[in-house]
Amino acid sequence: MRFLPSILMLMSVPLMLHAQAPVKVKVSEVRTISQLPQFYHGWPTMTRCANGTLVVVYSGGREFHVCPYGRQEMITSRDEGRTWTLPRVLADSAIDDRDSGVVETSKGTLIATMFNSFAYQIHMNAPERLLKGTFGAETEAMLRRWHVMDEATTQAQKVAETGYWMMRSTDAGVNWSPRYRVPGYSPHGPVNLKDGRLFYATSNGKKAVAYVSDDDGVTWKMLSEMPVRAGELHAVEAADGAIVVQVRDKIANGKGTVQNTAQIVSTDGGKTWSEKQKVADGFPSHLLRLGDGRLLMTYAWRQEPFGIRGKISGDHGRTWSEEFVLTKDAAGWDLGYPSSVELADGGLLTVWYEAPKEVHKAVLKEACWRLER
Repeated sequence: MRFLPSILMLMSVPLMLHAQAPVKVKVSEVRTISQLPQFYHGWPTMTRCANGTLVVVYSGGREFHVCPYGRQEMITSRDEGRTWTLPRVLADSAIDDRDSGVVETSKGTLIATMFNSFAYQIHMNAPERLLKGTFGAETEAMLRRWHVMDEATTQAQKVAETGYWMMRSTDAGVNWSPRYRVPGYSPHGPVNLKDGRLFYATSNGKKAVAYVSDDDGVTWKMLSEMPVRAGELHAVEAADGAIVVQVRDKIANGKGTVQNTAQIVSTDGGKTWSEKQKVADGFPSHLLRLGDGRLLMTYAWRQEPFGIRGKISGDHGRTWSEEFVLTKDAAGWDLGYPSSVELADGGLLTVWYEAPKEVHKAVLKEACWRLER
């Protein structure tokens, strides 16, 4: 377990991440893609399969940002995101299933991830924290429903059910394996490495840990502890072989805690890591390597004007461009967790969740856009 970077790593990763040239983007369309407005949708991840199919997994069937009903759902598109299927339920445990990730491996296997929790009890037992201010007179009836759901299982059963989970499909998502436990999670799941293995930058609630799988996600081997907080992480392998990991970071500033996105880099396959550097004020991020070798990070902007933003790196994540804006018209803080794919024509598609104005049931949205040279 080594955090101190080698001399070569210090030379290749600058201590200050100076901004690159500004990036121009053209957003052609923003639209809602979820089709069940009676439910709250949250924390999606999208992957583009080798055959062109787009797969989005997310937490659906919900009543709110926190609630006892969350389940893992999947929608797909065969026309580059213009139309989407109705959802299929992949997992529905006795507690709240959240934060779904998905990736198609180099072997063609789909891997979906999630974690589940009974943290909704915090708000159920103290509704003044969040629920009463949001739902007002509706809170009492909602809490009665929550208690009925919560009392269907014992507290011991809830504890036994809680964890980090993975499922696999070897037939393009038609059938899925039973879920199985994995040692940690990230909102968007593991990523492919060029050598055919999978890399997973995870949090277990206490530590940030890097894992690798050489059997298509069936088992995972620990590589290292990472020198960042155990927050929401995502990774990408850059074109030069470096592994870039970003995390939703929290920093005390004397007036409280501020959040942002920070980054570490490994040039030895995830064994050792550079020092942490802040790369954006938005959070949390999703990383994608584009066909031309550049890296794209997209993230939420949870202050006015609320929306989705991003940056580009042309040097394998060592530095990042100035921030560009995809959307800036969201109603409030309850949005984000964007993920992006590159389409066949070189365009980009980004999917995220967002609560509309005066509506507490968030929807899934997508933006169709391009980088302008």
